Amino acid sequence: MKDKLRTAFIERFSSNPVFYASAGRINLIGEHTDYNGGFVFPGAIDKYIMTAININGTDKVRLYSVDMNQYTEFGLREEDKPAEQWACYVFGVCREVIKRGFEVKGFDAVFAGDVPLGAGLSSSAALESCFAYALNDLFNDNKISIFELALIGQSTEHNYCGVNCGIMDQFASVFGKKDCLMRLDCRSLEFKYFPFKPVGYKLVLVNSQVKHELVDSPYNKRRESCERVAKTLGVETLRDADMSMLEAAKAQISDEDYKRAVYVIGEKQRVLDVCEALEKGDYETVGQRMYETHHGLSKDYEVSCEELDFLNDVAKECGVTGSRIMGGGFGGCTINLVKEDLYDTFVQTAKTKFNEKYGIEPIIIDVVISDGAHKVE
Repeated sequence: MKDKLRTAFIERFSSNPVFYASAGRINLIGEHTDYNGGFVFPGAIDKYIMTAININGTDKVRLYSVDMNQYTEFGLREEDKPAEQWACYVFGVCREVIKRGFEVKGFDAVFAGDVPLGAGLSSSAALESCFAYALNDLFNDNKISIFELALIGQSTEHNYCGVNCGIMDQFASVFGKKDCLMRLDCRSLEFKYFPFKPVGYKLVLVNSQVKHELVDSPYNKRRESCERVAKTLGVETLRDADMSMLEAAKAQISDEDYKRAVYVIGEKQRVLDVCEALEKGDYETVGQRMYETHHGLSKDYEVSCEELDFLNDVAKECGVTGSRIMGGGFGGCTINLVKEDLYDTFVQTAKTKFNEKYGIEPIIIDVVISDGAHKVE
């Protein structure tokens, strides 16, 4: 990718660039816990957005997307926001850096990536983190903290791209560390690295290529359920609740809200169980908790769909160590922890059976836990 970007940059801008990259991410466990004050457990992966970039001595940004074969230029004032949606991610990062009192001047940049789009791997966060890291190094002598770079990416989504996202995606993209996952406390924003180098296993995403359009707003409804239960229990969020508290108040809670809370309270504990298991190298327990999470997301939180449940069942039948839906739900990927000697059988079985039932072959994406944002030497 670096050679491709160098060639494209020199052809277009006739100067030699420097290179930066940032990663997409997975979340091993901890789904729908962020807005409940709980924990998530992400890691950066070996799928990147990379940019070739150089200061151009003007007040303009000249930007070319290799993958889209599109070019645009824009100034650095608020009113200079580009029309192209893809360019708004870079423009937003520039503006958020400037609004925080740091410097951005005109630059030329060419970028490309191999983070699969639409698979829930946060290609947009990788793009934001890549440019935030680059602008920090090029113009600000790395005076902006790494955590602030993640917040810059999140603010870009909120203020320039219309997405009211949490912090997990950008956090994982900038703080990612090879062979480590991160337990992020979504309330305090404290985090800790945990070793993840599963010798004899592969981490495999199976992308159903399905995304169900929903007539209502299921995420808001789930959140409202959780907030109602928390209020009934007298706690700020379900992070502070346990099953005994929930059972004691069951008569005051609707059946639907009760099921939502059962999942969230259980997921809080499953994340902690996985942390403990990883410190012991106990991947069987990790896998068991992944299956439990899928069951909870499907039956209690009701954010799965027929196709993802089918892929989870296929994983179980094939003896896969752990499998669950990854992301918000209603389509997308399952994430699977697969013993290497079962890998070929599982992949072939998943492709064949899914195609037979749904008339489309799922996309297999192998991932390795890798470093986040960095300068590419």
